[in-house]
Amino acid sequence: MTPTPDYKLTQYSHGAGCGCKIAPAVLDQMLHTSIAQPHYDKLLVGNASRDDAAVYDIGGGQAVISTTDFFMPIVDDAHDFGRIASANAISDVYAMGGRPLLAIAVLGWPVDKLPPEVARRVLEGARSICAEAGIPLAGGHSIDSPEPIFGLAVTGMVDIINLKQNDTATAGSELYLTKPLGVGILTTAQKKGILREEDAAIAPAQMMQLNKIGAELSKLAAVTALTDVTGFGLLGHLAEVCEGSRLTAEIDFLKVPRIAAAEPYLRQGSIPGGTSRNWASYGHKVGPIGDEQRAWLCDPQTSGGLLVCVAPEGRETVLAVFAQHGLTLESFGRLRAHEAHEAWVQVGA
Repeated sequence: MTPTPDYKLTQYSHGAGCGCKIAPAVLDQMLHTSIAQPHYDKLLVGNASRDDAAVYDIGGGQAVISTTDFFMPIVDDAHDFGRIASANAISDVYAMGGRPLLAIAVLGWPVDKLPPEVARRVLEGARSICAEAGIPLAGGHSIDSPEPIFGLAVTGMVDIINLKQNDTATAGSELYLTKPLGVGILTTAQKKGILREEDAAIAPAQMMQLNKIGAELSKLAAVTALTDVTGFGLLGHLAEVCEGSRLTAEIDFLKVPRIAAAEPYLRQGSIPGGTSRNWASYGHKVGPIGDEQRAWLCDPQTSGGLLVCVAPEGRETVLAVFAQHGLTLESFGRLRAHEAHEAWVQVGA
């Protein structure tokens, strides 16, 4: 897509994509409450586990998945913005092992700055991704806001036996990532005006890829935990898996999938603000780490890949599913029993 003439959306917002997310430590303060919360027997997944979506048992062995995600533009083109924001929101359903059913749009629009036809292009992009996911964009809500905001509320379904969570990993599980890191580095280079034309399509193309594979991985007992990697970066989401499962992750930095084209921009200082906010929030949960490792592993991802925890005895079955989706992946780490007073994530190499 070529940028909408005279309307480069990233110029109208102070943040971009999942880099807009409130830092984990600040979010913890917001969510903390001393008020006793009622217990709902049918609520299988709620706020307590910091998972990707809420899950509610509706009986008959099935559950409804409910989630929402929205943010400010991470690309200039309106159509691409709609596609990326929608793929990102739908990903939360796939990350729970579910299948999406329908979506509702969430739109905030600066009507005094951007004309309606630009918003229409955002919605058209959203409809195109929903069509790829096989679901309708069934409605929505819009407000007049100072900056453009777009996303979806998505409803999905899952067979409870196939439900995947981020706090159920087991010791010995191997770690895989279905999309390489570096989206935040590339999009920051774009905002800085240093992104080369030949690299301009790399991040948008990856961000528009649906994580449909999650619905297939959910059927495999060897997948012990599942989550998607977004604004908190790989380390943030991996730390949530480790804390929830009471395990320690040992990762080999050199094996972590990374976008090769992002490397030169990192050397030029293309580091999103969200990277430092992420580290400030959870750095104490991570063992000794170098500056370059931190820049990659805390890089905020928008519509990132799935972090897959796999029991080694089921490795070949999972790798076969990856291959069916055109993914040739190797493990970048493993989980082991957590020892008192040690970091949740240890980074090697």
